[in-house]
Amino acid sequence: MEEKLKLFLRSMVSNEGSDLHLKSGAIPRVRVHGVLKVLGKDALSADMVEEIAKSIMSPEQFIKLKDEKNLDFTYVLDENNRFRVNFFYQMDGLSAVFRLIPVKIPSLDELKLPEVIKSFTEIQRGLVLVTGVTGSGKSTTLAAILDKINNETKKHIITVEDPIEFIHKDKGCLINQRAIGQDTYSFSDALRAALREDPDIILVGEMRDLETIDIALHAANTGHLVFSTLHTLDAKETVDRIIGMFGKEEQNRIRSSLASVLEGVISQRLVPTKQGGRTAAVEILKKTARIEQLIIEDRDYEIPDALFEGKEIYGTQTFDQALLDLVRENRISEETALEYASNPADMKLKMEGVGKGALVRDEMLDQELDVFGFKEDEEEEERF
Repeated sequence: MEEKLKLFLRSMVSNEGSDLHLKSGAIPRVRVHGVLKVLGKDALSADMVEEIAKSIMSPEQFIKLKDEKNLDFTYVLDENNRFRVNFFYQMDGLSAVFRLIPVKIPSLDELKLPEVIKSFTEIQRGLVLVTGVTGSGKSTTLAAILDKINNETKKHIITVEDPIEFIHKDKGCLINQRAIGQDTYSFSDALRAALREDPDIILVGEMRDLETIDIALHAANTGHLVFSTLHTLDAKETVDRIIGMFGKEEQNRIRSSLASVLEGVISQRLVPTKQGGRTAAVEILKKTARIEQLIIEDRDYEIPDALFEGKEIYGTQTFDQALLDLVRENRISEETALEYASNPADMKLKMEGVGKGALVRDEMLDQELDVFGFKEDEEEEERF
């Protein structure tokens, strides 16, 4: 049955898919540019999916799957294609999802992410979070950030992942990657141990529980740089989620601690482009005195305004500002921007009324700068 699985996976890769879905009693499906499409005509029986599972798992893994009812691991198809795999039971039997993990780690430039994100690679200590729904590219962004640090510095990096996705080779940095289940029992155990392993940077694949969050905050407070992910939609929700994990009697302490160590939040949504495929619309929170004050004073609801107003000075931005930039660059349509906007009514106003005026003014200003030669000066400065 493994040969049948390989056939499915190769077909998905050749069609630029990102995920293969297998379900007992259903035809396999692949996700291509965000859309699920049927693969072939024949449904897989429950026995067939179980045989596929047995063919790529060790006996110990299959026992664990039966005991815990779901299992994460990595599957290697060939030297160019690796997959993050999740098998789980549902009412009709077993199901599985195979997520393609690129072997080559893309750069931040190749991902076309905002320039300000590069500044997070220069931070010496604190906490940086990448957030978004499942499949929004969090792991890819984190891998690109870590790869830039690996290329440009000489540090000790420890990653704790479930499972390991991108494989980082030692370049300037020494990198130890640990997989949950294989190399350590839990995120919290590995994170606690990491504090005794002389790390400069710790990457925690996901902050899943209160204990892991608490240790991560402690690590950031004691002079380490901590990267991690959360399944939250934006910066404000990220702050609320972390603080809300703790009891009311502890929330003031956590607010103070989080305000002190939180250096950045990168929140991503993948949106369809005009050219086909998808691109990331990114909300960015960067630590400022105002952001720190808002968190301490329980004024999280003002964070979006602070991000909006800090775009020119600090490089922060809201999702809606990111979407408007993508419209300006002709990468997404106005309809797509409205569909994915946090505030569609406000977005419509910006594009149809006040916003269009602002767009025109921006273009006129660009033209004026060009006439006076300022653009050329900027480009010269960038080269230096």
